[in-house]
Formats: sequence, C-alpha cells, structure tokens
Amino acid sequence: MSEVRAFLAIDLDDDLKPKINRIIKEFKQIDAKIKYVELTNLHLTLKFFGDIDTNGLELLEDAIERVVSDFKPFNIKIKGCGAFPNANRIKVIWVGIDDDTIIKDLHAKLDKEFVKLGFDKDKKFSTHLTIGRMKSAKNKNQVKSTIEEYDEFEIGEMQVSEISLKKSTLTPQGPIYDDLKVFEL
Repeated sequence: MSEVRAFLAIDLDDDLKPKINRIIKEFKQIDAKIKYVELTNLHLTLKFFGDIDTNGLELLEDAIERVVSDFKPFNIKIKGCGAFPNANRIKVIWVGIDDDTIIKDLHAKLDKEFVKLGFDKDKKFSTHLTIGRMKSAKNKNQVKSTIEEYDEFEIGEMQVSEISLKKSTLTPQGPIYDDLKVFEL
C-alpha cells in the first residue's frame, strides 16, 4: 500500500505575493519565533486529507470533479490579517478573504462528498492563507499590534478558476507541494 500526504487548495496569484511579503517583512522586524510560509507555498486550504492510500485517489478526484462542475470561476478579495486561535494566544498568523460566501459553499459541498468517502467532516472551516506559525510567545504583544495594524489592509483581488489536489512532502527545510491534479471550475 502506497500513501500520499494530500490536501485540496486554491493557489494564490503570483501578483498578490509582493503585498503579502510586505506584511511578512513587518513581522520579521520583530524579534519573535515565527516560522513563515514560503511565498511559493501560499494557498487557501479547502481540505486537509492527511496520509491517504494512493489507490483511493481516483475516487477522490471523481468526487472533486462532480462538485467543481457546478461552479463557475469567481473573484475573491484578499484583505486583512489575523491570528488563530485568537490575538491573545497566537499560534497561526493569517491573511483573510473579505467575502468568502462562494468558498464556504464550495467547501461545504466538497466536504459532503468527502464524508461519503470516509473522511471526517470538517468541524471548523475558516477561509484564510497562513503566512506564519508562532513557535513561542516571545514579543507576542509586538506581533499582536502588527496584526492589528494590518487588520484592514487590502491585498487585492484574484479570480479563482481552478482548485488543486496537492501532495505535501515534508522536509527539514519545509514542505514541498506538488499538484497531483488541477480541477477547472
């Protein structure tokens, strides 16, 4: 049995990465232990599957194909900065999506299909792009105030015309993501 660590995602347009990098540079000026996401790896996760049997990939791909066939390309506005679980206990620093109605609808329909295939239903789903993970509380207040400073920062708009089933290979230098299959909306 062969397995692959997989997730479903919307990739970020390259022309939006410089503005997100500007935010990351602000955080890098703080003496805090934050592991940043490489700009090439920025994405919005629709579903994290974990390690899955490669024999089941075709069933998964068929389910995704069924759902995306009902969706047309749509625009999203990337805006703001925040933290999970909250601003007082920062674990993840993220950039947000302004109006995520269509993404939430897409996620709900996909998740319904994935449950039929035996995957757990997502208990919480939040549309965001992770830009960093805090490894300690060092200088947390400075991080918190930078998050607040970029709370309403407008990064830009992009069209979502495809989603990607990705393979994640973990390495000491960080994860490497490769497309297993791209699905056009």
